[in-house]
Amino acid sequence: MMASCQEFEVTVHTSPGPTCGTFNCLWLSLIGSEGETPPISINDHLLPGSMCLARVQANSPLGRLVLVRLRLEARTGFPNLDWHCSRVEVCRLADRGTEEGGRGAAGPERDPDVQVFLCDQWLRPADGDMELRSGKLCLLKDETEEKLKQQRLGLLQHQQKLFGWREFVNGAPQCVDLKSLSELGPNLSYTHKSPAINLHYLKGFVSRVQAWTSFTELETVFAHSGHQNITARFIKAHWTEDWYFGYQCLNGCNPLLLRQTHLLPPNLSVTSDILRPFLSGGSSLEQELERGNIYLLDYEVLDSVPANVINEKQTYLSAPLCLLHLNQQRQLVPIAIQLQQTPGPHNPVFLPSDPGCDWLLAKIWVHSADFQCHQLVSHYLRTHMLGELCCVATLRQLPGPHPLHQLLMPHVRTSLQINFQARATLLAADGVFDKAAGSGLEALPVLLSRASKRIHYRSLCVPEDLMDRGVDKLPHSYYAQDALRVWDALHRFVVSWVDLYYSADDEVQQDSELQHWITDINTHGFSQHTGFPPSFNTKAEVSKFVTMIIFSCSALHAAVNFSQLDFALWMPNCPASMLRPPPQVKGSVKEDDIISFLPDVNTTCRVLMALTMLSQPSVNFLPLCHYKEAVFRDGAHRRLVEAVQAELKAISDDITERNSQLEVPYPYLCPERIENSVAI
Repeated sequence: MMASCQEFEVTVHTSPGPTCGTFNCLWLSLIGSEGETPPISINDHLLPGSMCLARVQANSPLGRLVLVRLRLEARTGFPNLDWHCSRVEVCRLADRGTEEGGRGAAGPERDPDVQVFLCDQWLRPADGDMELRSGKLCLLKDETEEKLKQQRLGLLQHQQKLFGWREFVNGAPQCVDLKSLSELGPNLSYTHKSPAINLHYLKGFVSRVQAWTSFTELETVFAHSGHQNITARFIKAHWTEDWYFGYQCLNGCNPLLLRQTHLLPPNLSVTSDILRPFLSGGSSLEQELERGNIYLLDYEVLDSVPANVINEKQTYLSAPLCLLHLNQQRQLVPIAIQLQQTPGPHNPVFLPSDPGCDWLLAKIWVHSADFQCHQLVSHYLRTHMLGELCCVATLRQLPGPHPLHQLLMPHVRTSLQINFQARATLLAADGVFDKAAGSGLEALPVLLSRASKRIHYRSLCVPEDLMDRGVDKLPHSYYAQDALRVWDALHRFVVSWVDLYYSADDEVQQDSELQHWITDINTHGFSQHTGFPPSFNTKAEVSKFVTMIIFSCSALHAAVNFSQLDFALWMPNCPASMLRPPPQVKGSVKEDDIISFLPDVNTTCRVLMALTMLSQPSVNFLPLCHYKEAVFRDGAHRRLVEAVQAELKAISDDITERNSQLEVPYPYLCPERIENSVAI
């Protein structure tokens, strides 16, 4: 009796990396629109870079082939090694009638259409089945097969079980709920290969809990630890100068706080008469405010934050208000500093005309306040925590076939591991913040919660942020110039990607996965009053939001992370804590007193050792918009990637040329130095 069967030739590709092979046994099934084949084992060795061939027979109709199911099984007596599968290719052999299971005399004929089922992932026996799709990325509405719709839903349900939310700090964005790093699995883990780091001249001071005896002693240590750093040497030479104080507000490791003001804060005790001597050309404060030449640093978020106890000594935090003026030489210089928020007789306003030690100490207090805000807000909250928030939401709400899942994951994936490690070390008991920073473990939740409430969506979007703060047109504002160019290049890339999949705004509105994603971000992220879009109505809104995530996790992180050692190596320019309270009167501080305000020897060196490690790009870092994932080698995607890479290369060349003409280069947003994600 004649029966009909379908036969397939299957080629399993193991990725070429040296550790991609496995001793484990692979089981494989083909799933069609009408049925599936029983699992068969692939008996060939799964060696790195190998191809394993198998014949799969379906004795009942499969219909259209839609999925390949893989499962890894450990073999007794052999190490249980993860396996990295590149792809599976399936070629349908033409149907032949068979008699009692025998093959027809002519044999099967090869169908020229080979279906490719991309994997590009690690498999482990513990993970159970993995189902691979053939076909392009698509929105849910474009799925034509019911089985693919169900698989898509099943993926999300599985991810939502694996990756729940957990509160790290009440009022701040939530993080992934993990008990150990191993729960991430190999596809969300990464290896950070650090370059050789020279801590030889710092680590010997960790046991010395005394204060520095003099600036001369500090200079001796700097001569060994900072002598090779050109930026740090320049800072040491110029840190006391007002023009360089203003320059750091624009191009230092925290260029996000300076803001143009047309109205003085009511709690800043200054008058036009007091400030007139510091305004050029006989101008008045009112005129300079109107012209847009007055800028403000306001550290109100630190007001009444509890300060740390370090080496059994109470440290002190201040919440300064600092007024700066853009003078006729186009330099931004400080003209008034009030060290606490509430005005009063014990909270004087320090001026450039005060004794030199008073004025310098006031600027040091601003730098110390800036350290706290830089580390916990500009750096940890706005890049690390934001990246993790968006990564967890992406895993939970955007399935792998969704085009935005594939675009976002290379930029946010590493945030889960690095943040888990940060919470277990840097931000934990006996970590650097506990042992060396003015904002210790008691301050940390207060500051992160407050800062989260004060962040606005516009401040995370570069064009609006620079315009709102009035720094987009300032001379020598290299962060602003470079950030805007990188943002624009990324935005064009994202717009083009979105255009591939959404033909009109109504498709955005109808994309339930996308809407669930932004809802998850809002539910577990910032408060309702921070201006995040509650839902997406247009392609433009989606493109802007995705650009914001990519920029924050790549370029912004590069600007605030890889710059920090340069500006901190000369410790008085960036003290992590202060050992005496802010002065309440003028004229009480002599030159020899200033050193007594600064951190002890061991805490200074502990901070510098941590910043040295955090400021090193990894040996294996991926530059911005360079991708290892196979999906970016697909025709349409590849063209978009090549276009944005060319644009970023042109920006890198321009920045390199500009920096060659500058006494103080600004290299941190040179695209070739920007890492693709938060990986350190």
